[in-house]
Amino acid sequence: MLRSVLLSALVALSLPGVALAEPLTPPVYGPELEGFAYPFPVERFPVTAQRQRLQMAYLDVRPDTPNGRTAVLLHGKNFCAATWESQIRALAGAGYRVIAPDQIGFCKSSKPVAYQFTFRQLAENTHALLETLGIARPILIGHSTGGMLAAHYALLYPKAVEQLVLVNPIGLEDWSAKGVPPTSVEQWYQRELKVSAESIRAYETATYYAGRWEARYEPWVTMLAGLNSGPGKEAVAWDSALLYDMIVTEPVVYRFPQIAVPTLLLIGQKDNTAIGKDLAPPEARVQLGRYPELGRAAARAIPGARLVEFPALGHAPQMSDPEGFNRALIEGIAGP
Repeated sequence: MLRSVLLSALVALSLPGVALAEPLTPPVYGPELEGFAYPFPVERFPVTAQRQRLQMAYLDVRPDTPNGRTAVLLHGKNFCAATWESQIRALAGAGYRVIAPDQIGFCKSSKPVAYQFTFRQLAENTHALLETLGIARPILIGHSTGGMLAAHYALLYPKAVEQLVLVNPIGLEDWSAKGVPPTSVEQWYQRELKVSAESIRAYETATYYAGRWEARYEPWVTMLAGLNSGPGKEAVAWDSALLYDMIVTEPVVYRFPQIAVPTLLLIGQKDNTAIGKDLAPPEARVQLGRYPELGRAAARAIPGARLVEFPALGHAPQMSDPEGFNRALIEGIAGP
């Protein structure tokens, strides 16, 4: 599936004047990404929470030559376990067992109609999965919203984390306190119903990839656009709205001084992500999402944190420069 999607994207992007053209027949996927293939076998973990039984999809990739350590990869809001493919291969090649879950409400996991999304709940779900798999003290690697989740997880289970790695995490500032107006769940829902491949591609180009689009990113646009336009698009959009409300109303930046596990920050300096920035007045908008400042402030706030900066990369350094990023990541977690 990924191969066919990529080939069609390459054909479309090779035509003169249509570098960002929509595919002629964009695929659609089910509410749990049915029809979109992941690069590794997908496992299912039953989760019972909030008076309902749900299922959490995850990848469990074991190395040929184990080093006895496990890395857990937590995806961002517009990402899935599959988007960690390069990091999974690099980490497994270096001897790490790799667990990459899709959180409830995302990707191949359940889309509950009624669910109180909180970072604590997502952390508890993840902890239950790791306990079932017999993983006691993993290296926790979180990107974007997954970085917010990883920080909350480390605060909730400090003795169950060997090391914390935050990759361009959101939540490095309190957007509401900086001028982003209150937004209702219904408003988020109406915004999410309008998501398209074109809007995804434009946003990711500007924010994730520092203004440079490449054809190899197209499968991930197709993944999101197909999920948001498929037969379960209302359920997908509703859970997405609930998740945005969680992100905005649960700032973690104030708790950084309480993080008590070794922490590595990997920050693309061209990032300008700020949830709800487009809703803020112009004078507030220009003050939001300044990742060079935010990353350094987080490094100062988290006791003993180390900071690695990627000057030319945006919100998704692991996807823009996978080789350079993977090298920095493996070097950063190699120490005691």
